[in-house]
Amino acid sequence: MKHYDFPTKFLAIYGHAVALYAKGQRGASTFFDPEQTAWLAANGITAQHMYDYAEDENAGGEPGFGHALAIETIRRDFFLNVQKARPSTAVLDESAMPGKSDAVKGIEWLPRIIPKTKAKLRGELPETLMYCCGGDRRFFKAHDIHPAEFLTLVWRNGDNDAATVDWVVARSQSAK
Repeated sequence: MKHYDFPTKFLAIYGHAVALYAKGQRGASTFFDPEQTAWLAANGITAQHMYDYAEDENAGGEPGFGHALAIETIRRDFFLNVQKARPSTAVLDESAMPGKSDAVKGIEWLPRIIPKTKAKLRGELPETLMYCCGGDRRFFKAHDIHPAEFLTLVWRNGDNDAATVDWVVARSQSAK
């Protein structure tokens, strides 16, 4: 694996996925050849992650390549350096997540996005969830938070969700 060329290879695979989706191809399992799939896996990325980016890119131009690269660079760092390139076997139980309208300190979505972000960081998102989906993007925009910034915040704070909440509250107040 070449580390220096990660952004270039990621761009090629991202562009490939976006083009396939635009042509009408569907299903993450149909998008990538074995070499591409192996490269994604070696970097802690799944075909579903790339498919979700391609779908949203075609539907509305978001989150876009820049956000996807930033998010997956952080996920890759966690995968290679914390997980020692060993994928987790756990999968987040979506039914156990807080509801979309649940709030903490008056901020909706925050109780939901914290466990979702932890799952993204560890590579434990089910195929039915996307980190930086439309709901996440509304949350990030409302509170002026870059999606990759939030991923690193959650990584730094670990299990200290209160510190994450306090940071979001402060950022949200400064965004007004």
